[in-house]
Amino acid sequence: MDHLDFENFDDEFDEPRRDDQRTEEEIHKLSEQIKSDTSGTANIEAIEEVAYFYFEKQKFSEALYFFDRLLDYVPYNSDAWLRRGTILNHLHRFDEALESFDRSMTLNPNDSEIFIGYAYALENSGKAEEALNWYDRAVELDPQNYDALFMKALSLERLDKFNDAIRILKSIVQQNPFHKEAIYELGFCYECLNKLDDALACYDQNIELEPFNHISWYNRGIVLNRKNMFSQAIESYDLALALKEDFPSAWYNKANAFANMGRLHDAIDCYRATIRLDEKDVPSWHNLGNAYEELKMFQQAIQCFTQAIVIDPKHYESFFGRGSCYDAIENYQKAYDDYSTALLLCKNYPEVWHAKADAAYNLGKWRDALYSYKMAVRWDPVNLSAWFDLGETLLEYGYYREALKAFNKCIELNPDWADPYYDRAKVLFLMKKTLDALESLKRSFQLDPGKKKEFEEEFPGVRSIKEFTNLLER
Repeated sequence: MDHLDFENFDDEFDEPRRDDQRTEEEIHKLSEQIKSDTSGTANIEAIEEVAYFYFEKQKFSEALYFFDRLLDYVPYNSDAWLRRGTILNHLHRFDEALESFDRSMTLNPNDSEIFIGYAYALENSGKAEEALNWYDRAVELDPQNYDALFMKALSLERLDKFNDAIRILKSIVQQNPFHKEAIYELGFCYECLNKLDDALACYDQNIELEPFNHISWYNRGIVLNRKNMFSQAIESYDLALALKEDFPSAWYNKANAFANMGRLHDAIDCYRATIRLDEKDVPSWHNLGNAYEELKMFQQAIQCFTQAIVIDPKHYESFFGRGSCYDAIENYQKAYDDYSTALLLCKNYPEVWHAKADAAYNLGKWRDALYSYKMAVRWDPVNLSAWFDLGETLLEYGYYREALKAFNKCIELNPDWADPYYDRAKVLFLMKKTLDALESLKRSFQLDPGKKKEFEEEFPGVRSIKEFTNLLER
């Protein structure tokens, strides 16, 4: 969602009339005079002028001080209590804001702006459902209060009630086709509901009304990226970056688009641009490592994954990435250690269990390898490769019945793959189930005639055995 919330809300309170518009320097001098006056006879109009000046300039801490002073003199001023509540909302002091809105409401129960501020404070106090009722009360008082409707739509978005938000936003746009914020939020809601074409249409419409809004160009790029339209997404990110060069999210997502296109060197440049703007951006360091790994630049990849881990020691994905690089350069012990750490942080990660099993096997830790392969298929029961590796390891260490179950599972998952039939045949031979073994071997040869040569190389002299002669000559 965009940042169009209460903190950037365009309040439309009536300003106090002032005949003399002072400069900021004059206001500052006047404020110092008021602060230094301890006689209790300060000019109320001067306090009011300073309070409203700081409010309009969004200097909320200073404004709060002077509204508190003002309310000491005029405690029945509904507008002053309303402003004070608004200030406290901006300062994230929501419980105090509710108290101020309550006072304002007591004095003026028919001001819809009070209800809007009250609803916002409730929402940020963890009472989002209750806040919706107060937005409704504001609309009941003023059916044309599109600010209240818009704020309610934002609140519904935060509750993930996107269809409800869409109904309200559509009604706003129907009444005001140039309400660019409502059009933008419609795009966001459609995006969250995975209605990407509708989202794209809304962002395009918003851009027509607000062509220099870098956020709209950026979100348009996100949608295009999700539609696998990577070149067009990059164009949108470029326009966002032309409007705001120091926009790390645009650089990062542009990098991802390049990576998805296989343009890894371009992706690396963009990830590095992201990191220059935010050197502690873990996803950028991690994805930079992925790009180097794909280019087989393993030392550079290891450095990037290590930097991600330094920033976030619990980033298990980077332990996995670094372990994969160590594996690739045959440093199996370091690979094993990184995989083990990744699994301490996230045990239900089947790819890491599989990788750890391979590393353990290469280190001669066959019991650990068997356990890890079993964990891989426990967390991912359709992982064909893990089932096959489990079967081969079980076969190698003499667990024939379990190996047979593993190869049978492989055949169940992919009945057209020759390898598990071939290894299943070897298990059946060892279990002295010769006829079953011959049938499995025959099926393996049918699926991959090259298995005949492999069989002869693995078992020299097999042609001298009658049962195999006919099988090998078919």
